[in-house]
This record gives sequence, structure tokens and C-alpha cells, in this order.
Amino acid sequence: ASPPGYGGPMQGMQLQGMPMQGGPMGGPPQTGYPQNGGGYPGTFSAPPQQPVNDPMWGYFTTIAGQDGEIDAEELQRCLTQTGISGTYTPFSLETCRIMIAMLDRDMTGKLGFIEFKELFAALSSWKQNFMMFDQDRSGTVEPHEMTQSISAMGYRISPQALNAVIKRYSKAGRIYFDDYVACAVKLRALTESFRRRDQMQQGAVNFQYDDFILCTMSI
Repeated sequence: ASPPGYGGPMQGMQLQGMPMQGGPMGGPPQTGYPQNGGGYPGTFSAPPQQPVNDPMWGYFTTIAGQDGEIDAEELQRCLTQTGISGTYTPFSLETCRIMIAMLDRDMTGKLGFIEFKELFAALSSWKQNFMMFDQDRSGTVEPHEMTQSISAMGYRISPQALNAVIKRYSKAGRIYFDDYVACAVKLRALTESFRRRDQMQQGAVNFQYDDFILCTMSI
């Protein structure tokens, strides 16, 4: 069984485009954590292409401007222009901020090119997951569908924690795509922060107060 507070692939389920490494499909992962940060790409399995040969490079440099990085406002414009949210409500500035925080490993408040590509890969998988449960294309999912979606991404958390998460990200009893992505970002970022500190992979970590604030308030 997976240690408490961690995740493993949902039994018998693997979403297309969401590679899950570790044990065979439907079997427990070796680490007991959500694979690839919870059922979506977290790192590249192969070295990325040189930027000059990458089709996204020209687009990135146009959005990024002279500093060569993308901040939250630039990311919001970029995501709106690309139409990645489709018919769903465009991403709020706050959601764009936490997207950057999830991948901002050098703490600059901006994304470089590799981080930009990593975010697009994650967003594509989250959107695919959301659409699987939003079958009526209303742009929302119901609480029980959100619970299934979180399990499909590989997380194993208690009913009490799930209930708190759903209440935090729901409006009038439904979860919109923007809030769904914000939830997925926080689950991934906080799980990765916890995993780095749980060197024995026991599902328990002792936090210093300042470290706890750093982990939770920076996302």
C-alpha cells in the first residue's frame, strides 16, 4: 500500500498522454508517490531540443520580450492567445501566478523556455483529464467528478482532505476549469515539496515553521 499522504496510479487506469512510470499499469509505483507529479509530465524523459530548432522557440521569444522570461501577466496573455483553455473561461492572473510558482525553481517569479514548455505539457494533460469528466462540455465538473479526477491523477488523500480541497475550489457546488487547474497546480507543487523532504518515503515530515511557510506561501 502507498504511504499515507502520497499517491499511486489509479488501479487499472492510465490517461492517454499522461505517462506513469514505475510499476506495471494498475500496479503500485515503486516510490508510493504520484508518478510524474500526479499523472502528468513533470520532467522531460529525454533532453529537450535546442531552442533554435524548437517550433515553440519563436513564439516564446515574442511573448517573453527582452528579458527572455515570462511573468504572470505575459503568461496570462499567452495562454489566452493560444486558446489552450478552449471554450472554457480564460485563466485568471492568480492562477497564472501559481503556475509560475510551481515551476519557478530559481525563484525569479518568471518562467524560462524549458519551464514554459513543461507548463504547456502539464496544461494539455490537465485539460484532457478535465474534459474526460466534463462530458456535457459545461465548463465545470461536479464534486464527485473532481474526486475521481484527483484519483485519476494518482493522488491518494483522505475523504476529509478531499472534501476540504473541493470546498476550496468550488463555486456554487461546481468546479470551473480555471479553479481545476489551480487545484492541480497546488497538489503537484505541494506534493513535490513534501517528497523532497521525505527522504525515507514514509509519508511523514518534520517541518520547521519557516520551511513550512516557504512551502505553502510561495505557491
